[in-house]
Amino acid sequence: MTARPSPATRQDGGRSAASPSGRPVPSPAPAATPPPGTARPTPPAAGDRGVRPAEPLSAEDRGRLLAGAHHDPHTLLGAHPVPGGLLFRALRPFARGVTVVAPGLRAPLRSEGDGLFAGVLPLVGIPDYELLVDYGDTTATVPDPYRFLPSVGELDLHLFHEGRHEELWRALGARVMTHQGVAGTRFTVWAPNARGVRVVGNFNYWDGTGSPMRSLGASGVWELFLPGLGEGELYKFEITRPDGSTTVRADPMARRTECPPATASVVDASHHTWRDADWMARRGERPVHAAPFSVYEVHLPSWRPGLTYRQLADQLPAYVKDLGFTHVEFMPVAEHPFGGSWGYQVTGFYAPTARMGTPDDFRFLIDALHRAGIGVLMDWVPAHFPRDDWALAEFDGRPLYEPGDPARAAHPDWGTLEFDYGRTEVRNFLVANAVYWCEEFHIDGLRVDAVASMLYLDYSREDGGWTPNVHGGRENLDAVAFLQEMNATVYRRCPGVVTVAEESTAWDGVTRATHHVGPGGFGGLGFGLKWNMGWMHDSLGYVEKEPVHRRYHHGEMTFSMIYAYSENYVLPISHDEVVHGKRALVSKMPGDWWQQRANHRAYLGFMWAHPGKQLLFMGQEFAQGAEWAESHGPDWWLLDPSYGAAADHRGVRDLVRELNRRYADTPALWERDTDPAGFSWIDAGAADDNVFSFLRYAADGTPLVSVTNFSPVVRQGYRLGVPGEVPVWREVLNTDAACFGGGGVAGPGPLKTEPVPWNGRRTSIAAVLPPLATVWLLPA
Repeated sequence: MTARPSPATRQDGGRSAASPSGRPVPSPAPAATPPPGTARPTPPAAGDRGVRPAEPLSAEDRGRLLAGAHHDPHTLLGAHPVPGGLLFRALRPFARGVTVVAPGLRAPLRSEGDGLFAGVLPLVGIPDYELLVDYGDTTATVPDPYRFLPSVGELDLHLFHEGRHEELWRALGARVMTHQGVAGTRFTVWAPNARGVRVVGNFNYWDGTGSPMRSLGASGVWELFLPGLGEGELYKFEITRPDGSTTVRADPMARRTECPPATASVVDASHHTWRDADWMARRGERPVHAAPFSVYEVHLPSWRPGLTYRQLADQLPAYVKDLGFTHVEFMPVAEHPFGGSWGYQVTGFYAPTARMGTPDDFRFLIDALHRAGIGVLMDWVPAHFPRDDWALAEFDGRPLYEPGDPARAAHPDWGTLEFDYGRTEVRNFLVANAVYWCEEFHIDGLRVDAVASMLYLDYSREDGGWTPNVHGGRENLDAVAFLQEMNATVYRRCPGVVTVAEESTAWDGVTRATHHVGPGGFGGLGFGLKWNMGWMHDSLGYVEKEPVHRRYHHGEMTFSMIYAYSENYVLPISHDEVVHGKRALVSKMPGDWWQQRANHRAYLGFMWAHPGKQLLFMGQEFAQGAEWAESHGPDWWLLDPSYGAAADHRGVRDLVRELNRRYADTPALWERDTDPAGFSWIDAGAADDNVFSFLRYAADGTPLVSVTNFSPVVRQGYRLGVPGEVPVWREVLNTDAACFGGGGVAGPGPLKTEPVPWNGRRTSIAAVLPPLATVWLLPA
């Protein structure tokens, strides 16, 4: 094919030239639009045959076909038996002539106007033919798209209609394939309310007149196989709405997109060869709630601004491994148009954002993390989607992915739209999406965002602004069923994967199995872990107080143990806690710079010892003082040796490294996180001292003592009741150590257990408690 003329920029992020009517057309010279496929010279035919005029299309069929409103263009175009031969009809806008070419056959079709060409040939059977299209100064020979049978199977359509197609990405969207012996790309899209759908893209200069799709019956799916098209082609769907107007939409199932602000979908196929077989085989050996689980939360575009996925693969795994985190958690990576949303307003649910590279580049990053022994979680956002008019909102002219009731569809907090979880196809779209990330990208866990907003019909709504469920309650029964199905499907198909709920209410059974019915009459939601938002809120509220006032808020630090075993918890210090005026973690702390860092270190030591898994947002590992901003990311310059206070920040980072090392080596800190027998208070009531002391136990009974002094005074000979079977204790962690930037206050050596009753135990030790510090002790 000759080189394509340079198109002009189009408003929807792709490229085309535009006519006065708004319809894209090619450059004036030549006045031709090369069609899909690979152009090549056609050898002389063995002989021509006579072509009789075809019976013209009815005015209705012709009008609907040219307007993009015909449900079955394959019945009008292509080759069809008629009395006396075969009728061939092609729709090739801007072509000067179309010739049917086959072995021993070269038959020019007659123009019917408006780009339609037709003729009846005296043939008995349909040959393996191609179309030679003459555009004036160039020609193109391509297989006829309208001679192919449907390229998606009836079983696929049936499963989708039933909401049970767990590999939906293999049936819908754009897929490079060989169909009936011809290489090309199959396009399929769900648009049940559309009067017609056409494929538009750079291959037809965004004029879909010659690429109408067919409706596959009651499934609501439209399909077209375009021979000759391959990877890298830009495309969208031009949809004729029920009212006759048109809208151009990105593919909801696109597996690759243009880089925002451009919005076209991209035909893609993966060529990545995975090298993480050992990781995948081992990741499910131990249940996550009984394994080390320390998470470093990352916003990929701003962790090291400007790096691609592949460049990140050279830096992120080494950094995370050095600090000893077991997992990373990516803030949403699915495509989103507005970077300021941090990825939480998704338009491309099946496509990693193109800001940092291709889907295979993203696979490369995950592969590198796995080979470094680091698990990968990602934030997943099935709670809502934005209203962009090129994406999901009223996709085919009517509410489709969202509920039909506008008041029910509108998310009151974010100006977005909620999904219609009661519609089987929508639920299938989301459940398959969860499976897709786990299977196609080897994701090890999904942290589901904004679960509370899904569970409650009255979430952020005033009285009278919501409709109760069929039982008169406020629970969103469809959302409950969706979350249960999603969790059950992911755990069944993807061994070793964990799902994590960001759920901020007291909903019963978030991490209970779906078949175990609780007191409220609901089965569990089936998540593996749940963010402990209550612990986060209460503990931060405590440490923000001046030490002199903390005695009056002591219960805010102990309250979490009342419900600690009601769910399988993660203790999150996430991005949400260090933005929008909330201040960075170290800046929340009272006192001067030394005291702020000491409080920061003591808090992390308390957090790592508390029952539950840990999550820490980037930048907090080295006590960044400024809030996070997605525009520039962490303040890495604080660690530069040329900066005067770099040692202070490096000391905090060294502590995080040591916390993770000790944590991984100490089963008492993670083996019985969900077992009440794995924890015992030493003294939960030392409010006047601002001291919290407790024991953690491994499965074999090995104990660990954690004691935190949240007062700025040294406490000499501080007595703690401990188990008598341990004769001597040794200090294994002290957040006040000089190497971490502390004052270096420590006891003289090993602590001997003494027969002095204390804290309800028969034996005790007399410890030295550094100021604003956490100390861990293990049997010597």
